[in-house]
Amino acid sequence: MSFEKEEKASGTRRKARESALQMLFAADVDKTQADDLTTAYWAELGDQSFDERTRDFSSNLVRGALKNLDTVDDRIRSRAEHWRIERMAIVDRNILRLAVYEFLYEDTPRTVVINEALEIARRFSTFEATQFINGILDAIKLDLEKAGKDDEPKADGKSTAS
Repeated sequence: MSFEKEEKASGTRRKARESALQMLFAADVDKTQADDLTTAYWAELGDQSFDERTRDFSSNLVRGALKNLDTVDDRIRSRAEHWRIERMAIVDRNILRLAVYEFLYEDTPRTVVINEALEIARRFSTFEATQFINGILDAIKLDLEKAGKDDEPKADGKSTAS
């Protein structure tokens, strides 16, 4: 694969993550069920230029994050000292949720997950939030590495990422 193709694929996956963030934001505000949310998003708001694989990646991130919300939020709580998740900015907590979900259940390298989360935070949040998100994700990444989570099977023994 040439560098240009890799760059394009990376950009497409970031856009898929940005779409996932928008869906998680909506779920956080409206408490909509994951399947209804993803269907409505792609019918009304989603980028129609996305191919099926990109849409699936984005929708699977949303479904997975919402399905495993308690586990993901517990992991965030473990490192968000003096911060209740409910008090975090909606954008910031959902960027964290997406990233932690990927840490725990996808095969994406954790450094890539952190970089993607920070790029999305730069676009949708504040400079201070980017630092906050980086600190929490880096601490969770170290916790997982210390616990030997790299060899643990992902959701159902396979990843939904491709």
